[in-house]
Amino acid sequence: MLIRNPNNPIITRKDIISELPELNDVSSVFNPGAIVIDGETHLLLRVQNRGRETCLVHAVSRDGINFSIDEDIVKVHGLEDHFEKIYHVYDPRITMVEDKLLVVLAVDIETGCKLVIAEMKDWQNWQVVGGVFDVDTRNGVLFPEKIDGHYHLLDRPNLKLSSSEPASGEKIRLLKSTSLNDWTEVGYLLEGRPHYWDERIGSGPPPIKTHEGWLLIYHGVATHFGSSNIYQAGAFLLHLNNPAKVLGRTRYNILEPREMYELVGQVPNVVFPTGLTVDEIDEAGFSMPDSVVSLYYGAADTVIGLATTTIGELLGACRTVN
Repeated sequence: MLIRNPNNPIITRKDIISELPELNDVSSVFNPGAIVIDGETHLLLRVQNRGRETCLVHAVSRDGINFSIDEDIVKVHGLEDHFEKIYHVYDPRITMVEDKLLVVLAVDIETGCKLVIAEMKDWQNWQVVGGVFDVDTRNGVLFPEKIDGHYHLLDRPNLKLSSSEPASGEKIRLLKSTSLNDWTEVGYLLEGRPHYWDERIGSGPPPIKTHEGWLLIYHGVATHFGSSNIYQAGAFLLHLNNPAKVLGRTRYNILEPREMYELVGQVPNVVFPTGLTVDEIDEAGFSMPDSVVSLYYGAADTVIGLATTTIGELLGACRTVN
């Protein structure tokens, strides 16, 4: 269903060129946020240097394939107002809501992971305007419009699943807020399916508005293989006016690690979807069935891949419910 771009991986560590010591000869670049503005595709890249420090870097492209990458590190202002010690800021998901360009970021601190929401001032400077600070959580994505006067956000609370592994999660949760702060839990939407391809799950890119409902890509992890977890991608569909209602979910994955750059790297056997663009959206914000979807994903936590499909194909897959 998803066709890999023949130029994959479209961005590698060798494409990060900068005189900054933090960006000299980096180790990896992966898990980008994506959005199209005025015909240009913008990415926020997760770049990891040889100190295993995480930096955010902006990239832009006219064709969505060949990117010009900034030499400076993106600054997120206001983090220090919420946290004393920050280890990593990573996995950006970009959404335009009411003419505000917002990004949801995962922030690793001493007590776990929190979600921070920042608004763009310019591509090099973002200001913290909200977040989910009360629980250890990850994989946060905002809906691109308010529903019944509320912002809506999906996240994936972390649980300590075993003594030998870092905290992870098996359920996607829906929250709502009038202010990007003080979130109210609406409920849990999806659970992992034990023994299959998506035992652990988390949201991918922000939702896409279609006439059939809110369409989302998510990642699933198969953990029952003795030597390795396998990260894959699927899709699900939510009701437009009541996003707590799940209308469909793919029985099969829509993308799995098969190419060498997905199978071998810092974390083997990973495709991790975080950025998505749609080539045709009408004035009401709906994506058309024949619209081309471009999915940007981290491959083996080392490089960035691009794969394409259509809205109609994704919706069709969501109708094949397990």
